[in-house]
Amino acid sequence: MGSVSLIVLTIAALAFSAGGILIGRLFNKGSKNSQKGQAYECGIPTATSPWNQFNVGYYLFALLFLIFDVELVFMYPWAVVVKKIGITALFEILIFVFILFMGFLYAHKKGALKWM
Repeated sequence: MGSVSLIVLTIAALAFSAGGILIGRLFNKGSKNSQKGQAYECGIPTATSPWNQFNVGYYLFALLFLIFDVELVFMYPWAVVVKKIGITALFEILIFVFILFMGFLYAHKKGALKWM
């Protein structure tokens, strides 16, 4: 893939994104009512305010899950070409996993993985 392919891919991605948003705005009825602003809890009316605060630990845990889950997106292409690249690929993935492991140790040391 050359730079022309990358430019065409970027333009196509922008066109599809903008096209989807434009079509959504054209066909949207746009009615407003009071029920649209209320929180939805499986059809059951909410008993308390929907603006309750949650422990920040839940957000940290979710972000850590996303970070370590996205690493698989980067490991899959590596696994596909590992035989073609050879020993260089092994050192690259070892450095990548080492950096991820250091991030895991940092999160563990800070207590971000403690549930309560």
